Amino acid sequence: MKVRSTLLVKLLPLLFSAMALSASAGTLVINSDASDPAAKAALDAIIKGFKAENTDVEVKLNTFDHEGYKTSIRNFLTANPPDVVNWYPGHRMAPFVDAGLFEDVSDLWTKNGLDEALKPAAAAMTINGKKWGVPYLYYQWGIYYRKDIFAKLNITPPKTWKELLDASAKLKQNGVTPFAIGTKQTWTTAAWFDYLDLRTNGYQFHMDLTNGKVPYTDKRVSAVFDRWDELVKPGYFLPNHASYTWEEAVPAMVKGEAAMYLMGNFAVAPMKAAGLTESSLGFMQFPAITPGLAMAEEAPIESVHIPAQAKNKADARRLLAYMARPDVQTKVSQILEELPVNVKASEPTDPYLKAGFDLLKNTSDLSQYYDRDALAEMAKAGMDGFQHYMLKPESRQQVLERLEQIRRNVYK
Repeated sequence: MKVRSTLLVKLLPLLFSAMALSASAGTLVINSDASDPAAKAALDAIIKGFKAENTDVEVKLNTFDHEGYKTSIRNFLTANPPDVVNWYPGHRMAPFVDAGLFEDVSDLWTKNGLDEALKPAAAAMTINGKKWGVPYLYYQWGIYYRKDIFAKLNITPPKTWKELLDASAKLKQNGVTPFAIGTKQTWTTAAWFDYLDLRTNGYQFHMDLTNGKVPYTDKRVSAVFDRWDELVKPGYFLPNHASYTWEEAVPAMVKGEAAMYLMGNFAVAPMKAAGLTESSLGFMQFPAITPGLAMAEEAPIESVHIPAQAKNKADARRLLAYMARPDVQTKVSQILEELPVNVKASEPTDPYLKAGFDLLKNTSDLSQYYDRDALAEMAKAGMDGFQHYMLKPESRQQVLERLEQIRRNVYK
């Protein structure tokens, strides 16, 4: 009895420890910035569906506002990591991968055949030959235009740069501003830089530039601004655009004061809410500039990741595998009105999402967007510089020289 009692005393701490581990093993902690109503509804649907299939897992969700999350994620990944976080592929995840803060989930991709299923975003999720998360949604960018105004002025949706310039000139002559834009939030300028560069110089050059491998004083970057000049100098953009956010520029489209808007698909909802319908609002691909150049597209991707120091990696992997499924991505895409990444997901019925689906399924090269493809410091300087140029096109050389200084400092 003495021996047994002593043994029991020695085993008690281990037993309590095991019980504690067992109690916490089934709790999955998720940190997210899905604070917008639609994003929150989508995440709630994901969690509800996951829990229905995994009744042994308790899910704890911590929601942050968008701006606060950008700062918080850097802190909680090191201090008190959850089990799953949402973030972005490419350069935006690279610092966390390089710092050893994200888990390698290549095994999950292999086990579930995700290289083919998630092929549109596979490259963006890969660093050093390994996968560091799972993409579940993306959305197209392009030019939304007023069908009725185009029809009235006998304008066919442009497919080439010359056609776009001709259409812009005709709109301007008839008292319509060709392009709505609000650059109070400078990220809107990046769409123009990205597309002009992708169409002028191609995807690989654009990636080399945003990776810091090409000087901003390179003649090929100057060629991008030559094209931009052809829109800025004739006044083809909404006047006083630095006074407006992107949402505040939407009424110009709704009222017919502007006829086109280069924007992501998230702009459709406020335009429809303001009264535009399928009969008055169309979508077109950004026109070609350099003949024969492959047409890369902007398609920002949403992804989920497992922190390297997560306590419940087993259930985190179960959640990521669940979110990779075509049926789950179909449901989430319908709630958020975005596109599923999984190629086996149901094709959307919304006409604008259908247009984006058709566009992206035939596109081999996807840009994540300037502020995701470039490092943070470079991206901020770039977007500030683009806005300054759009307001004062005569400053373009000074802007490019300043950006080159920043590039040399950032990409050492």
